[in-house]
Amino acid sequence: MAASIRLMTEKDFRTYFRDLYPQLARYAARLLGDSDVDDVLQGSFLELWNRRTDILEPAHVKSFVYRSVYTHALNVIKHRQVVRKYSDAVIEMENRRLDSLDPNNSEVLQKLRNDELQQRINLAINELPPKSRQVFVMSYLHGLKNKEIAEVMNVSVRTVDAHIYNALRQLRSKLDKNSILGLLMGIMLVLCDGLLLWL
Repeated sequence: MAASIRLMTEKDFRTYFRDLYPQLARYAARLLGDSDVDDVLQGSFLELWNRRTDILEPAHVKSFVYRSVYTHALNVIKHRQVVRKYSDAVIEMENRRLDSLDPNNSEVLQKLRNDELQQRINLAINELPPKSRQVFVMSYLHGLKNKEIAEVMNVSVRTVDAHIYNALRQLRSKLDKNSILGLLMGIMLVLCDGLLLWL
């Protein structure tokens, strides 16, 4: 080899490349894993060639190239971290965008659904027989206890229980059986009488 790196020829460079490449590849792989090793080594040897006049002693070539591989590897690692953070941020923004477009999360749509549901409930309540409707409204909308309703209507508590049971059964059959409201009506039926009546 040449006595001074300033005089490095293409042949000298090829000799350094051939002799150092395998050990530098192992070193870079320990730093980076298997990906990006070739790019790091290519950049390091390109830097050696471009800066060959800055190295005064041939003995410094090996340490120069190792330092170059280390620096290039750190840059790759930093770039990976930036890409990962950017990817995470993009994924989070996309998830938020999708959530905002989800019809289930729309406040306007939710209000419309609530209004529609309230209309369906009111219609179903209005279609109840008069006594059952009166008992249901007093119990569930005004919060009166069955005993209080019995006193107001001048009937027995058992009659109030029967009216509530019948009102819940009729409401459940008029409302969608797959809706949450239908399920709640079914639960109320069970709680009222201890019977499970799935029609």
